[in-house]
Amino acid sequence: MKIETKTIESKGQQWFYRYGQLRNENQETPVVLLHGLLAHSYCWRGLLEDITDAGFTVYAPDWLGEGYSGKPSPREFSYQPDAFISALETLFQDLNLSRFHLVVQGFIGSIGLQYAFRHPEQIERLVILNTPLSSAARLPWLMRQWSFPLMGEMLTQDPLLVDRTLEKGSGYVISEENLGVYRQPFLKNSQAGRSLVATIKNLNLPKAMQEIEAGWKNWEQPTQILWGMDDPWLSATVPEAIAKEKKNIRFVKLEEAKHYPQEHWSEEISPIMLTFLRQQIV
Repeated sequence: MKIETKTIESKGQQWFYRYGQLRNENQETPVVLLHGLLAHSYCWRGLLEDITDAGFTVYAPDWLGEGYSGKPSPREFSYQPDAFISALETLFQDLNLSRFHLVVQGFIGSIGLQYAFRHPEQIERLVILNTPLSSAARLPWLMRQWSFPLMGEMLTQDPLLVDRTLEKGSGYVISEENLGVYRQPFLKNSQAGRSLVATIKNLNLPKAMQEIEAGWKNWEQPTQILWGMDDPWLSATVPEAIAKEKKNIRFVKLEEAKHYPQEHWSEEISPIMLTFLRQQIV
């Protein structure tokens, strides 16, 4: 089994995605993995292989403006949540994904959660890893600086920004080989940094969190929250409270993991997630 890398043009935008399929005829519901800021789809490499080996077809796109996907200028793409959601709608149509399991992680991963709440009919099961879930969430100071005039433009042109963010969030050393993959878009040209500035400036997290808070009330799909309990940026208090209120939501602690749990804890996450995806709905 080999994970493939593919590109697709969707509504004039170039998307890069990683794809895994064990066999041509696959009856399992496909799985879509949406990454957080700076992690791009490479962060799912361990889970991609495990989920594919279990018989699922898996899609892990890089968000527009991140990783190896296109980096349109703000004149071409607003980088607001509604623009990302609209782009996802078209991408999923072009990939013939009408119903799927959705896995989200991180601050831009929250846009995937907004997508799910707007399109519940498409989501069979939802898995959440360390994603902002309520108005209590705040962008870390490390990320807020990227939106500051001049300072943000300087910070986001430094490829070592990747090292500082991913290792700070994950709490563990990331190998030079893996950091090299994460840095590559920033070494290619200045567009990666400019897109990151535009994303942070237009993320509008407070408004997005209002929509997500309201969305929990009507959310009935089976949901699993896998939470790195040592996350330096997001508290476990909110997801634990949500799971206590909703019978369809299960909360699982990852005691030593931090903000990017999939980076170092994929072997622990895989069996928990796969059991959830395969369980019969009672």
